[in-house]
Amino acid sequence: MARMGRPKAELTLSDEERAALEEWVRRRSTPQAWALRCRIILACATGSSNKDVAEQLGSTPHAVGRWRARFVQYRIAGLGDMPRPGGPRTVTDEQVAAVVTKTLESTPKNATHWSTRSMAKEMGLSQSSVSRIWRAFGLQPHRSETFKLSTDPYFVDKVHDVVGLYLDPPERALVFCVDEKSQIQALDRSQPVLPMMPGVPERATHDYVRAGTTTLFAALEVATGKVIGSLHRRHRAEEFKKFLIKLDKEVPADLDVHLICDNYATHKTPAIKKWLLAHPRFHLHFTPTGSSWLNLVERWFAELTNKQIRRGVHRSVQALEKDIRNWIAAWNTDPKPYVWTKTADEILERLASYLNRIPDSEH
Repeated sequence: MARMGRPKAELTLSDEERAALEEWVRRRSTPQAWALRCRIILACATGSSNKDVAEQLGSTPHAVGRWRARFVQYRIAGLGDMPRPGGPRTVTDEQVAAVVTKTLESTPKNATHWSTRSMAKEMGLSQSSVSRIWRAFGLQPHRSETFKLSTDPYFVDKVHDVVGLYLDPPERALVFCVDEKSQIQALDRSQPVLPMMPGVPERATHDYVRAGTTTLFAALEVATGKVIGSLHRRHRAEEFKKFLIKLDKEVPADLDVHLICDNYATHKTPAIKKWLLAHPRFHLHFTPTGSSWLNLVERWFAELTNKQIRRGVHRSVQALEKDIRNWIAAWNTDPKPYVWTKTADEILERLASYLNRIPDSEH
């Protein structure tokens, strides 16, 4: 019986097109979406069906069919934005490839990144043409994000340990994420805050008067999202020990206590180690150095900062501490746990992909 369904568009590559597509696939700096489209076209050129190509590359038959049809009609240019009605094209495939390559692999002589104007001047194109090319390939030279790779020699073991507590906590035990938010400043604006009005946001003076600082020790219960907090004027092992004593009193005596902490020195002093030996139900688990993102209480600290501290006005440390205590009490009336979803293997695989993008990485 003849096969039913829409026939696939026949796709044949020239030597130049095949070489260009293979080069995009090999280049480390190629955006992943563009590289996938190139792989789809190369696979379709072998005569495979849309379904087979989709299974091979982890895509969908519909997506494969769409990129096949676009390539047949518009060639390489069809792998970007669909051409719009209007006059004939004034930018060639070679110019598009040159703009993308230059954007990814170079910087201007007098700046740290390209702008549409500087790239247009460099390539002899219009600013709007450069802007369209960048949008088509998802390029945003004006944006920059930060990252930090841990150099902890036990990074892999610690990731497995901490993530294991999140995804499979031990029985008859509570898991807490513990950290200190130190040097919280009580700030009073030099002039009264102007309230929000229609069309005008709240406005506060850029300068302020410092009234002192406090430190918040907090333990976020992973299962429920509840927080146990303690405020101290200093940030030493002595204060951390007092916080552990508070946790010991508030957690039911028949449960073990697993604490996820960072590598701050106050967590590892002889006095702390001695206290832990006297309280064997307490178990400390350390995140890798430079990996605060692995500690869920950091997310809660961000919530506290955004909703209470950053725009707060406090004329004294006592007023600041009162607001923090009230905020914690209000949080605990309706706590919201942060649900960890990534496995340790997924995290390490993602890290490996970052390392592959760093030239001469020795990791």
